[in-house]
Amino acid sequence: MSAIHELSVKALQQALQTQQLSARQVTEHFLARARNHGASLAHLASDMAPQSPSPSTPGSKASCGAFLSMNEAHSLKAADESDRRIQAGQARALEGVPIAHKDIFVTQDFPTTAGSKILAGYRSPFNATVVSRLQSAGMVSLGKLNCDEFAMGSANENSAFGVVHNPWDHTRIAGGSSGGSAAAVAMGLTPAATGTDTGGSIRQPAAFCGITGIKPTYGRASRYGMIAYASSLDQAGPMARSAEDCASLLSVLCGPDIERDSTSLDIPSADFTLGLNQDLQGLRIGLPKEFFAKGLSDDVRDSVRAALDALVRLGAQLVDIELPKTELSIPVYYVLAPAEASSNLSRFDGVKFGFRAQGYKDLDEMYLKTRSEGFGAEVQRRIMVGAYVLSHGYYDAYYVQAQKIRRMISDDFQRAFSQCDVIAGPVAPTVAWKLGEKSSDPLSNYLADIFTLPASLAGLPGMSVPCGFGEGHMPVGLQLIGNYLKESQLLNVAHRYQGVSDWHTQLPGSAA
Repeated sequence: MSAIHELSVKALQQALQTQQLSARQVTEHFLARARNHGASLAHLASDMAPQSPSPSTPGSKASCGAFLSMNEAHSLKAADESDRRIQAGQARALEGVPIAHKDIFVTQDFPTTAGSKILAGYRSPFNATVVSRLQSAGMVSLGKLNCDEFAMGSANENSAFGVVHNPWDHTRIAGGSSGGSAAAVAMGLTPAATGTDTGGSIRQPAAFCGITGIKPTYGRASRYGMIAYASSLDQAGPMARSAEDCASLLSVLCGPDIERDSTSLDIPSADFTLGLNQDLQGLRIGLPKEFFAKGLSDDVRDSVRAALDALVRLGAQLVDIELPKTELSIPVYYVLAPAEASSNLSRFDGVKFGFRAQGYKDLDEMYLKTRSEGFGAEVQRRIMVGAYVLSHGYYDAYYVQAQKIRRMISDDFQRAFSQCDVIAGPVAPTVAWKLGEKSSDPLSNYLADIFTLPASLAGLPGMSVPCGFGEGHMPVGLQLIGNYLKESQLLNVAHRYQGVSDWHTQLPGSAA
């Protein structure tokens, strides 16, 4: 048998069910790895105070900064319960398989910070629905994972508790905002993780770290207990090594939650594993010319094209399509998302929970100092942009117009799906860049989301599938976008591709 941390979710399921491995043995193994290679900056700090990350070198086994908190006693207790259930013949769907959660989901047994100083020390009285459903399926929670503050970022450099390093090269970003989730899976610190995708925050870090991740149709997974950034865009999804693993996780994670989440679709979950291994003969894959235009690096283009050729050999046919509003997705997103964020984040003021500034004279000054000291620069920037576009005199000029263009972007996709079944292209224009390379230029960070934003604005399902390596031997991701509620079709295409490729099985040297 391979080392425990090299096993897929499915392989772990089988080993646990046949009692070749115990849940406690598996959990102890991953906890040790997380402690030695993934514990960040703050995980042992009692006050969760922001710290600077320690330097590391490419390929080193230094911490990647993925984990923000762990509760080993709780994790081992859950593992023992899984062992008891397995021995009693009462195993649930994912009994004993470990998972770690992006720190944007509230949890009773671990602190929840959303990567922000303003929530330092906060403990939720309840679990997010996504967390509860995975626990109810028997999964063992290992801890909480680093993320850009309030999920705002494309590099995981905006966390108040330090950056996340890419396991393939510790001098590069892991991607964001779910960079901790992607790095933890890639480095073998957990076999699976939860992430959230507002404008590409599952797909982009999955691509940069060489793993598989899927964002389902908006509303397919409950947002209850997921700390809101942009409510009309945020969506939870799983991250793992393979499409098959993501299918197992998504089957549990999805489902209606209409009593607690007004954005939840009243559509039963499905067993997405049943749709795998379907024939691709005659499948029409649309290639938007806008996704392959100037600005796409040659190394990414070559890897994506090679993956498309493999799908053609499996029976698919390529169709040229157009998504003409693609270039407008960036300004539309950076009007709408900050507008929603300025409203959602107004609740963090130091009154009831989290960080409160010291040395204020009155309530107004307490608000001002708490938010100035508690929020990072990128969060403050987006709050200010959002407040501006919603202000009197600018609401009609910016926010309303952005909503109109959002509808046009959705219409572009529907016209495209009349010509094809699935849309494919790159996840990002380049491979992961160097840490700090774009920190002083927020706009260049925003431009890196050009290929992921359109599907998010339209509320469509999308995923990233490892498809090769580019400059610096850094992973490249193939993006697959489906029509509404077509997650099963996307997972099948990805699974069939992974059946004839091995990019998703390759591990970074730091994962040894």
